Amino acid sequence: MKGVASMQPIISVVVPALNEELYIQETLSAIRKACKQIVSQGKRVEVIVIDDGSRDSTFELAVPWADLIVQHPRPYGKGTALQTGYKMSRGHVLVFLDADLGHTAEWFPSLIEPLTSGRSDMVIAHLPAVSQKSGFGLVKKLAKQGVYRLSGFEPSAPLSGQRAIHREVLEKIGRLSGGFGVEVGLTIDAVKLGYRVDELPIPFSHRVSGRDIGGWLHRGKQLYAVSGTLWNRWRQPIC
Repeated sequence: MKGVASMQPIISVVVPALNEELYIQETLSAIRKACKQIVSQGKRVEVIVIDDGSRDSTFELAVPWADLIVQHPRPYGKGTALQTGYKMSRGHVLVFLDADLGHTAEWFPSLIEPLTSGRSDMVIAHLPAVSQKSGFGLVKKLAKQGVYRLSGFEPSAPLSGQRAIHREVLEKIGRLSGGFGVEVGLTIDAVKLGYRVDELPIPFSHRVSGRDIGGWLHRGKQLYAVSGTLWNRWRQPIC
């Protein structure tokens, strides 16, 4: 029986987190709840949390829920956190989930099915529209147009951090952009290499940046990172 278990496919759920003490427990609890469904199908799941230099209780609160926690000494950015999680993982399929999904994280198995059935190589979650006012959509428009112009793929959710991908795709790509440009770069590279990328409506929800100083600073960082990634992919296309 031990030999059979070791041959079961592994799914790695990677959760990057920075100062998420308000959401991390609910998110990881929901992930663990959904893992029961996957395990019942004969698959193993590991949950990896990358604490990207949090200054709050994120690390301590995540300990009971994670199979592995890596703590960066300082914030390196989302792209680096995902890179760390990918390198530490063992899964044939990797699922990237934001730490502030709360109870809606239990929907993550929906991302996996198109990969395990052979229909897709990467699946991106398209979240429902939110009623709360945030920015003016500048970063999303830039990302959407940039991905289309550089790859021919027109995404509806270019900035979505909720996605599942075959390990072999990440190995073939061999690079992840830093900061908040990581999703845009990953989509462009996967499409240009000929992999099947699909978007799937999934009722995830997470914290929305408002129109306060913190929200504008966050969107400014996004704009800078996405712009840099698009410039990099134009100057150094993967193929």
